[in-house]
Amino acid sequence: MKAVIPVAGAGTRLRPHTYTQPKPLIPVAGKPIIASIIDQLVDAGISEFIFIVGYLGDKIRDFVESRYSHLSTEFVYQDERLGLGHALWVARLDYEKCDDILIVLGDTIFDGDLNDILTSPNSCLGVKKVEDPREFGVVVMGEDGYIKQVIEKPRIPKSNLAIVGIYKITEVPKFISALHYVIEHNIRTRDEFQLTDALMYMLEQGSRFTICPIENWFDCGKKEILLETNAMLLKRREPQENLPKFDNTIIIQPVSIGQNCNISNSIIGPNVSVGDHSTLNYAIVRNSIIGSFSSIEEAVLHRSIIGSDASIKGLSQSLNIGDNTEIDFS
Repeated sequence: MKAVIPVAGAGTRLRPHTYTQPKPLIPVAGKPIIASIIDQLVDAGISEFIFIVGYLGDKIRDFVESRYSHLSTEFVYQDERLGLGHALWVARLDYEKCDDILIVLGDTIFDGDLNDILTSPNSCLGVKKVEDPREFGVVVMGEDGYIKQVIEKPRIPKSNLAIVGIYKITEVPKFISALHYVIEHNIRTRDEFQLTDALMYMLEQGSRFTICPIENWFDCGKKEILLETNAMLLKRREPQENLPKFDNTIIIQPVSIGQNCNISNSIIGPNVSVGDHSTLNYAIVRNSIIGSFSSIEEAVLHRSIIGSDASIKGLSQSLNIGDNTEIDFS
């Protein structure tokens, strides 16, 4: 089975960070989002990957090829951002001969055993009940236990089962035909070619889809969810041991502190990730993500995301600061 991972989006909800860094490479709990996804799929036995890239796609390709050189990886460029359905259509030649494929969105960290999805004899969608389904694709179940309908971001939801960004497709030729139908007939939802419209066409043609509940899922497209995911993943790991003895500094676990960091006269944690080669002096930081090569001095930060190569001095705020930024409040 091949995993198809679309990562061509611009990540506009996470600006300014995504002006210089593709969203899948934003670090969460000490490693990029895309690395968490790949590692989980590799643990489930998948070794063949197709990445659909676009915006800042070369950075994603460089990262994957350098860190996962032992895997079989292919890269397809989506030159026009016309929706998820279009992205999968662009990549069709790379998976058309597969018996089945697993589609996993490249900005979604999920929790749970993938075995039910991977072993399902039918096409299967990962789902989770949510309080407000209007921001998601949703599924409506039939009395026979199979999916009856899929709808993209309904104004009046008929179900609270949200699609969490994991799709197993067992009928690959029918799937490609459905994508072709949607694009050929210019079927757009919210002005884009949606995957849900292709799946709905497959249902209308008699394909059967089941659901596989996912325990937890984090769509890392907003600052608040990114910080929540960072905290959740840190809490589930063993406390980081063998940390250097930082001068006059208190570390409150859970934290993830990168290599070659210079930390002094500070309180770090809980739920803090610090990238490699960063400097923190007279800083109090909690519930935050600090990028690599950043400098934080005489500052109190909470619920903040600080990009790489950023410099902050003299403040107590909640910030959302992108890469290559310098702020001096002194």
